[in-house]
Amino acid sequence: MIDLLITNATLPDGRTGMDIACASGLVAEIAPAIKGEARKTIDARGYLVSPPFIDSHFHMDATLSLGIPRLNMSGTLLEGIGLWGELKPLLTHEAVIERALRYCDLAVSKGMGAIRTHVDVCDDRLLCVEALLEVKKKIAPYIDLQIVAFPQDGFYRSRTARQNLIRALDLGVDVVGGIPHFERTMADGAASLKELCEIAEKRGLLVDIHCDKTDDPLSRHVETLACETQRLGLHGRVVGSHLTSMHSMDNYYVSKLIPLMVESQLHATPNPLINITIQGRHDTYPRRRGLTRIPELRSAGLNVSFGHDCVMDPWYSLGQADMLEVASMGIHAVPMTSREAMRWTFDAVTVNPAKAMHLEGYGLAKGCKANFVILQAKDPIEAIRLKANRLTVVRSGKIIAESDEQFSKLQIAGRPKTVNGADYAPKNLG
Repeated sequence: MIDLLITNATLPDGRTGMDIACASGLVAEIAPAIKGEARKTIDARGYLVSPPFIDSHFHMDATLSLGIPRLNMSGTLLEGIGLWGELKPLLTHEAVIERALRYCDLAVSKGMGAIRTHVDVCDDRLLCVEALLEVKKKIAPYIDLQIVAFPQDGFYRSRTARQNLIRALDLGVDVVGGIPHFERTMADGAASLKELCEIAEKRGLLVDIHCDKTDDPLSRHVETLACETQRLGLHGRVVGSHLTSMHSMDNYYVSKLIPLMVESQLHATPNPLINITIQGRHDTYPRRRGLTRIPELRSAGLNVSFGHDCVMDPWYSLGQADMLEVASMGIHAVPMTSREAMRWTFDAVTVNPAKAMHLEGYGLAKGCKANFVILQAKDPIEAIRLKANRLTVVRSGKIIAESDEQFSKLQIAGRPKTVNGADYAPKNLG
């Protein structure tokens, strides 16, 4: 018996007129005109069916705290850092959970299926750690949550960060984090990476480092990260997040750095929305865009995924948990406007972060988890262009969110009665 049957779907790889049969929480078959009785059938009407969106870099401990205790009036990173310092003493276990759950409601409505969140471990109470571990259990039926132990004030710079990070991992946090460029010296930053990677290796954990989130061309901790990855055999298990210093490095150095990153099988996670607003802050003109060398990393064969980073928190006052908005900013800011590159940005918010996070059973293929979203668009590029409406969100073969098809009604003589943005797609989507 088919639990859920999606008919007449367009898939991200370009196949059209496809049916998707789901049974026992898994994709049972993908083929044209699947026969069989189904408990529930949804006609996709030619719209795009995609695996769920994934946010591979987020800070859920701070999300939706905008305005507490005050607004970031300047909209700058430095004021945001100060605000987080003011907010932390005011945090309560219950409030962190409430805001995180509200954010996850929003994320599900936008077709999000998994999130990797960093959590600040520099508060000796580990209040946010314990809160997000509880959130992880609560949302498990509809969102996969990975938690990164993140010493936001510096692994060595903060007096108790090291012991707190170990405590967080003992409590069940999934991933080892760090911020080497925020240590007091370059040497401390490099040493922190060495120790953090050793901790991950001993515990069999993944690594995700806020690495060189600066315009300084001499901030080169990604080099150390790649080297430690090789030394400890962590190939494929390590993410360098942001990597914004790479846009300031000279080409000769980068020509040596990228092959080292490839040898280490690093994953790269830029965060277009927040980096385009907070990087280049010491520049006049020319002003740097705030993203890493995405085209060069891609061409070298590195796995690159996008993260949202922040939504309505001390650092970033905007955002709506929409990974298509993130993809769109990546296209515009890098820029990546070839047909191939624009198509790739859809992968950067779906399959690529799944790879970086080592998610099992992700994808649209027989045997994968029956998790997907039906978008009011005809192909991935159109989905990004439109920030497409999420018509149906499915988890384990069950509908968990729905939206009505969006269109406008015109009252203009001689013109169509309705306008559907998805109808404006070019006839040739190649």
